[in-house]
Amino acid sequence: MVLALGLSAFGVGCSDRAQSSGDGDSAEPLGIGKEVTMPIPESVTTVVSTGEQPRSLLRPAYPAGTAQRVTLYTAYRIEQQLDEQPTHDYSTPALTIPMTARTTADGIDLILGTVTSPDPVLAKALTKIGGSHASFDLSELGAITALRLEPAPEAPHTARAAVEQAFYQAVYRSIVFPNEPVGEGAVWMVHQEVSSGMLLDQVTTATLIEREGHRLTIDLQVTQTPKSPVWNLPNRAGTLDIRDYVMQGAGTITVDLGLPLPVSGSITVGGHQVYRDPRASSVLQQTIDTQVSWTE
Repeated sequence: MVLALGLSAFGVGCSDRAQSSGDGDSAEPLGIGKEVTMPIPESVTTVVSTGEQPRSLLRPAYPAGTAQRVTLYTAYRIEQQLDEQPTHDYSTPALTIPMTARTTADGIDLILGTVTSPDPVLAKALTKIGGSHASFDLSELGAITALRLEPAPEAPHTARAAVEQAFYQAVYRSIVFPNEPVGEGAVWMVHQEVSSGMLLDQVTTATLIEREGHRLTIDLQVTQTPKSPVWNLPNRAGTLDIRDYVMQGAGTITVDLGLPLPVSGSITVGGHQVYRDPRASSVLQQTIDTQVSWTE
């Protein structure tokens, strides 16, 4: 029962995507040097409070060709213990991805700069990933509906998988705007299904803390809950009963309606899970912490 998934909350990495079956995701993993498209489940937004006057619709307001330089930072820590055995660390190294974003009629095109990591082995592999392309398809409300990745042909598998994981983390921490006018103090909830070997319901509660022109400061509260009490393991390896599952977190981001990506902010989500093998008495415990940050 060595389940070094490392990505059970979101941000499904290349190797996990290749192994996973039964989660409805047949997207081809990175690794062959051509563009790969991965659809993102639809988000449903519900307004809890419209906030103070004045109120207006929050909509991206940039023309095609708008450019922005921004840096994405992601970190993912997971520790796993089986019964009374020693705890093992299956964390993935942190990644810093500078990129140039340019808007199109349908979404956002990205060109990666020099990607770095504190892990020396991964850092060496990442020297070939610079210049890779990515893109987001967007809805009218700013929701990301598809992620496309086109790694540089000479980039090794480890670098491609690390970048894919980082972008998945960013996608599932992105903001979706409400479909009615709101003002400062407004609260809305975003419901989205997250597939990571098991199906999760993710609820993000957004609060508009401050608005100065096109610039918005938004507080985010995130929770995830399994849609089933059973985890169907990859490759038909059996099932585990979900005995306990807690994933929650918070953060604040600043977005500019005239720019395609967040200008600053950080979101941290973490928790713990306990699984039991119904065919034996074995118990698996996981502790997870994730962070996504944006800086200009």
